[in-house]
Amino acid sequence: MSSDVLQRARDFESQYGPHIPDSERPAFHATPTIGWMNDPNGFSFYKGECHLFYQYHPYSNEWGPMHWGHLKTRDFLRWERLPAALAPDRDYDSAGCFSGGAAELPDGRQLLMYTGVQRGHSADGFLQDIQAQCVAIGDGVNYEKVLDNPVLDAGDLPEGGSAVDFRDPKLWRNTDGTFCAVIGNRTADGSGAILLYQSRDGLKWEFVRTLDRCCNQYGKMWECPDFFPLDGKQVLITSPQDMSPVGLEFHAGNGTLCLIGDYDGEKGFTRQSAQAIDYGLDFYAPQTLEAPDGRRIMIAWMQNWDTVNAKPYHCRWFGQMTLPRELSVENGRLIQRPVRELEAYRTRRVVHKNIPVSGEINLPGIQGRVLDMTVTVRPTGPERYRWFRIRVAKDGEHETIIRYRPDQGTLKLDRVRSGLPHDIVHTRTFLVRYREGEIKLRIVLDRYSLEVFVNDGEQAASAVIYTRQEAGAITFEAGGTALMDVEKYDLDFDGQEA
Repeated sequence: MSSDVLQRARDFESQYGPHIPDSERPAFHATPTIGWMNDPNGFSFYKGECHLFYQYHPYSNEWGPMHWGHLKTRDFLRWERLPAALAPDRDYDSAGCFSGGAAELPDGRQLLMYTGVQRGHSADGFLQDIQAQCVAIGDGVNYEKVLDNPVLDAGDLPEGGSAVDFRDPKLWRNTDGTFCAVIGNRTADGSGAILLYQSRDGLKWEFVRTLDRCCNQYGKMWECPDFFPLDGKQVLITSPQDMSPVGLEFHAGNGTLCLIGDYDGEKGFTRQSAQAIDYGLDFYAPQTLEAPDGRRIMIAWMQNWDTVNAKPYHCRWFGQMTLPRELSVENGRLIQRPVRELEAYRTRRVVHKNIPVSGEINLPGIQGRVLDMTVTVRPTGPERYRWFRIRVAKDGEHETIIRYRPDQGTLKLDRVRSGLPHDIVHTRTFLVRYREGEIKLRIVLDRYSLEVFVNDGEQAASAVIYTRQEAGAITFEAGGTALMDVEKYDLDFDGQEA
């Protein structure tokens, strides 16, 4: 039975959401029904369909009291809008229903686990949020919060754990029917940790161990964790706050971190390597699921907390998710590739082979704003080109640039002229693996975004762009001479049902 607070949100989104035409949204990236979207939540399969919940404030395009919005899909690309699932309507979540996860119960119902937030005053008089973990149970549309909420609170934290920073449970059900959840926390030294909890029924939980701690090495608070086996390794992902830059691997501020290692039920998690997850400008709070066919699929909020004020004027929705990505571990690194379902929407194939590039050129049939394009660049001989640029979403005023420097082994995203209305961080440079001056870039463009997958998914880089839709030119340019292959498909979602 929905509360008045939840019903009001559902009435609002059903009244105003349909007034936003599809042409004002991305063609295949998930967006809110109306208003504000941030972190993906409860990304999971339930009764044969993929459900995606999200942090949601329907009443404005700014962050506000957090609800859970709700989408579902059969192919990760066409999204059906469902009514808001949760609203801040209890004492224990009156300041917001923060991020969490979902799993199917043995009786066929769906369990949601989320962070409930209460706001109060500390002993010295300052406002602070107290965070605890809560659950709701439902049928894929309507959810009832249980009477025993919260199911985890400050009394369930290990010694030194903070109830002010105790959030974002990622939930899963094991093959033996038990449940586990990883939750972000802040320890006594002020830095982040990931806690592991377990439950027999999803309602009564107990602390198992601290999986890993930041120790002030990678930022401070570790948000939005996930923990899963993949290709014989164990992967722990999280989104640290207040990171310091480390070379070209990690940038300052809110970042992402992938730790790859081994997990033993007695010894715990042993970290073996650390890397960024996405090297672009807009990527945070990723969450994964295991698909029925065994694939590990990841989705993330394609936005940056430091740039959320750089939105188009008078926009009726704000925030979108990344293209879902298939994950693997190869040679000790996390590999990301667009979900294979994207290929079903490819049309109008255009191929150019062994094209010499020196000055700026364009090619017949290579243009557009909703497309999937692979560009391979290599030297023409022993003398290497100095740099290579691809300009997309281009007209006389706008462009977004991808630049490769083989001598430095760097790739750079540049959206200085991509239509954002404020002077914020517009460039990001990162190292790529050197392959004798050759690089392969798969570029996926939607109306308001660019995602680049480097060398068959060794790295990914995401960026939001707000260039007007008429800007559809694509050009190529080299310092020196390079050879290029291009394979481009338009992506056609018109007339296809979710």
